[in-house]
Amino acid sequence: MTTVNSGAGEIPGPPGAVPPGERGATRIADRVVAKIAGQAAREALGALPAEAAPPHANVAVHHDAARIRVHLELGYPADIGSHCRAVRHRVVERVGALVGYEVPEVAVQVERLHLPKAPGAAQGRTR
Repeated sequence: MTTVNSGAGEIPGPPGAVPPGERGATRIADRVVAKIAGQAAREALGALPAEAAPPHANVAVHHDAARIRVHLELGYPADIGSHCRAVRHRVVERVGALVGYEVPEVAVQVERLHLPKAPGAAQGRTR
């Protein structure tokens, strides 16, 4: 049986266990962080207009810091500032919790505002 030093004394480990300092490293792909950020943005926004594309993100990771750009579409009228603030907060929280990266920058880009559809309104252009 091997033992692992936890700082609080020796803890017995399974036979053949590799000490923590010799186990290697975990690399998380940028696209995984981007998917987490996109999902966090969806959670922050709640219900979106039916014709709106779901939020998506682009990520640049350097060491343990992720710079994130989130693209989203909102309904009109909307309080754009509060939506962007909620998205930034949720993305920082979720990426930090799930991946352990610091998120020094979250840029939110509102790509489109969707008008509400009036009942019985004509589609497209009318004369």
